[in-house]
Amino acid sequence: MTMRITSANAFESTIANLQQRQTDVSDAQNRLTAGKRVVKASDDPVAAARAERALAAMVRSEANQRALEASRNVMQQAESALGDAGELLQQARELVVQGGNGSYDSANRKTLAEALRGLRSQLLGVSNRGDGAGGYVFAGQGSDSPPFVDTPSGVVFRGAGGQIAAPSDEPLALSVDGQQAWLGAPDPSGSGTVSVFGSLDNIIAKLEDPTLDSTQVSTAVKDGLSDLDAVMNNVGAVRAAAGETLNRTDMVEGRIAESKLAAQTERSNAEDLDMVQAISDFQTKQTGYDVALKTYSLVQRQSLFQYISA
Repeated sequence: MTMRITSANAFESTIANLQQRQTDVSDAQNRLTAGKRVVKASDDPVAAARAERALAAMVRSEANQRALEASRNVMQQAESALGDAGELLQQARELVVQGGNGSYDSANRKTLAEALRGLRSQLLGVSNRGDGAGGYVFAGQGSDSPPFVDTPSGVVFRGAGGQIAAPSDEPLALSVDGQQAWLGAPDPSGSGTVSVFGSLDNIIAKLEDPTLDSTQVSTAVKDGLSDLDAVMNNVGAVRAAAGETLNRTDMVEGRIAESKLAAQTERSNAEDLDMVQAISDFQTKQTGYDVALKTYSLVQRQSLFQYISA
């Protein structure tokens, strides 16, 4: 009876050893296939937690990158649009200067006024430029329709003043405050503000008025140039701010890239395999499994008869 129990125990022990060796080989093979030291959290809970935190940081970096690209797109469009506006305003200024020519009569000034009205129309189009995503570059905090509307009393802003901030760890804008850009230039007189369109409307009305004498025309031209200079300086300042934002996105992009790389490295350090060591471990476990398999074969061939004969 004692011999039977011993033989049975040896057989069970061999089976258990064989199963464990087989499991070890399978686990090592899975790690090699995945290229990961930590395939599941139970392999190394501390390393798995490190890898999870690193993955979260990578996801956050990718979200920040998407927000940055959206901000860059809007700022590029705003900078370009404000550049166009600056050129149109410069053309308008040159026409107003011509209006001060003492040899011009009312017909000449009316022709200049018509040309200014054409530039005004182009500027209105620029102010309502779309952002390519269903919105408007100068809508401020958003608008479902063109933010600038031409009314009998002049152009009014129907958007929402201010800016939208990107959902990012970095302070990036997703819009431009159109009201400030187009209607918010400091009045040269020191009170209130003057708008791009209001300054043009005023000088157009003066140039079209046939009752004005040369002195009045000269005063109107002087005031018109003063207003145009104010709105041009304001448009230029907003354009410069958009350019600064674009410059900042380049620096922010570098920080995002560094953060993502650091997170990738941390994740790799936490869970990736040392392939040389892993192959060596696999070979060792495979050898152990082969030995266990041979031992099982020997034990399986044992019988009570063979044991008694011995």
